[in-house]
Amino acid sequence: MGMIGLGSMGMRNLKGFLQEPDCQITAVCDVDASRVQEAVVEVNRTYGDSGCARYRDFRDVIARSDIDLLCLCLPDHWHSIPAILGARAGKDIYGEKPLALTIAEGRAMVEEVRRSSIVWQTGSWQRSTAHFRFACELVRNGRIGKLERIEVGLGVGPTIGPQPPMPVPAGFDYEMWLGPAPWVPYTQRRCHWDFRWILDYSGGQNTDCGAHDIDIAHWGMDVEQTGPLTVEGAGEFPSDGLWDAAVHYKYECHYANGLVLMVGSRNHYPTGVRFIGSRGWVYVNRTLVDAHPRFLLKERFGPDEVHLYSSPPDRQGHRRNFLDCVKSRRPPASTIEVAHRSIAVAHLGHIAMKLGRKLRWNPDTEQLADDPTASRMLGRPMRAPWGF
Repeated sequence: MGMIGLGSMGMRNLKGFLQEPDCQITAVCDVDASRVQEAVVEVNRTYGDSGCARYRDFRDVIARSDIDLLCLCLPDHWHSIPAILGARAGKDIYGEKPLALTIAEGRAMVEEVRRSSIVWQTGSWQRSTAHFRFACELVRNGRIGKLERIEVGLGVGPTIGPQPPMPVPAGFDYEMWLGPAPWVPYTQRRCHWDFRWILDYSGGQNTDCGAHDIDIAHWGMDVEQTGPLTVEGAGEFPSDGLWDAAVHYKYECHYANGLVLMVGSRNHYPTGVRFIGSRGWVYVNRTLVDAHPRFLLKERFGPDEVHLYSSPPDRQGHRRNFLDCVKSRRPPASTIEVAHRSIAVAHLGHIAMKLGRKLRWNPDTEQLADDPTASRMLGRPMRAPWGF
């Protein structure tokens, strides 16, 4: 395995894959030399040797013929290019969520993964957690009656004032970090963890948390291969300062089967997913599952009922599921198509809030009806020389 991106999630995944005896990390890559050094020390200490290679350019890792797998843990604006190049090179990939910066980039990733016939696991590890699966099975097996509405509560976005330009730290390739994004002066709170709150690189809490919980909503709704027909909502975006992603937000999505998905920051809905049916409700987040009536929490499912994909439990099990599927060539817990459909909802919500109008979406063609401005927001130009 080659590890590309060694920030918070990158190091968590690195330490996780180091625990798997049938997977050996042989190369690590990041544009920050201090992170590369930390990762090399961790890998070599685990294996008791000095065999881990270090890289600054992800293309050098992809070019190695002795690397079978990639783990991609990069800022969102860097998700599509390494994924597509890695798939073309025949590497099986564990790629972090949210899948892509835009719907157009996500679809391009899906198509390349299909053409290349590689195994792709998205880091949507909640699908490998038993209580999330149980909540969705309650819904899919009709325990709350006819499903009518779903509420998804996500984080409130942070804010920060204007930030001064700063010298680029030694050992940090800022030009490479920006990559396909527009050029702007370096400032510390732009990069690493804080990229999440800047729309040039990500989508704020809407996409960072939404990639997880909209995914669970779709799982319970049984709409993993499609999307909404209409999306509309409103958001509060900072008027100044470095971080410009939505702080408070709420949008409503209507599906062809009559279901309504409501997504909002936690000032609108509790953090997590609530499925509301004609005879009760189920609520699930990372720490618990609750239901009304309460006896639903003791339900068991018969052999002829819906049993959703079961992988080894928790984040470590999600990684284990990926490795098992690399060997068996069967689909993993979080395929790229499913991840694309989930995060597309968040992207559409963002576009609807930015423009302040209802969008009419065709989930089959992935096109917007009669709205050229919104249609242009399905993708973004990339700064030369980057592309795929």
